[in-house]
Amino acid sequence: MSHINESEAEAAVKLSNLDLNLLVSLDVLLEERSVTRAAARLGLSQPALSGALARLRRHFDDPLLVRSGNTSELSPLAQALRLRTAHALKEVERVFASEAVFDPATSTRTFTLHASDYAMAVLGPRVAQVLEDRAPGVMLRFENHPNTVTDSPTDWLRGMDGMIVPRGYVFDLPSSDLFTDEWVCVVDQDNDAVGAALTMTDVAELPWVLTHHGPTRFLSAVRQLEQLGIEPRVQAVVESFLALPFYIVGTRRLGLIQRHLADMLAARHRLRVLACPWDVVPVVQALWWHPLQTREPGHAWLRSVLTETSRHLDRRT
Repeated sequence: MSHINESEAEAAVKLSNLDLNLLVSLDVLLEERSVTRAAARLGLSQPALSGALARLRRHFDDPLLVRSGNTSELSPLAQALRLRTAHALKEVERVFASEAVFDPATSTRTFTLHASDYAMAVLGPRVAQVLEDRAPGVMLRFENHPNTVTDSPTDWLRGMDGMIVPRGYVFDLPSSDLFTDEWVCVVDQDNDAVGAALTMTDVAELPWVLTHHGPTRFLSAVRQLEQLGIEPRVQAVVESFLALPFYIVGTRRLGLIQRHLADMLAARHRLRVLACPWDVVPVVQALWWHPLQTREPGHAWLRSVLTETSRHLDRRT
């Protein structure tokens, strides 16, 4: 037991010798890769931030930023530190934002969620309206989820308040269903290669533009099509559902998208929305969060808001 206490005491002494402001400086320096830009962003003088960088270099015994021509690149250690630093800052923010009772009317807390641009478009505006009405000081930051988010979701969730990801890609973490949507196909309004209804021949022969195409992406409908022996003839792959119309209008291409977003886009672009000619399993959008957040009052309030605002989107109701 004494050995454990000595270790804890040693760690406490080391931590007490650190300046947590260096963590903020490190995070911005790694993101900006420039002392000048980082200093401007932090409201510090360049000499002050250069001094902070020097201290960080001594601490890590590493250059962190390496000159390459007129720019700076991250050292291998700095690349490894970038995600850890962002997560560590988020944890520090959570510690100081913790409240025994969460009052949305007076809180100035910032919540961060990872989501696709689809979820941001169909759900985000209603959530923002609730915040304006009930929690004017609260900010919700939506960030695009990276391609690797489902590889190590627990690690990602340490640095944010949750992620909106369809069922079937994340497991063994607290979650709550938000809404169910259906997959539909979209084509140009004047695409005369497609009749009143889409056929399996159309699906097999016409070119496609897909989103997030790959073994770990979220297009379960494409996998179901491949299981029927049809490999879509993909001409373009984009990392954004909102970009689809720009690859479809004026072409013969097919696109695959969720019904709610398809209806929104068809009202603004020359698109025709068609039912998929194969049986497609609906997509269930769910909110996932770190277990440590389950009983936190502010997080519980956020979950209730997301559940409430997504109710109108659920095609099961």
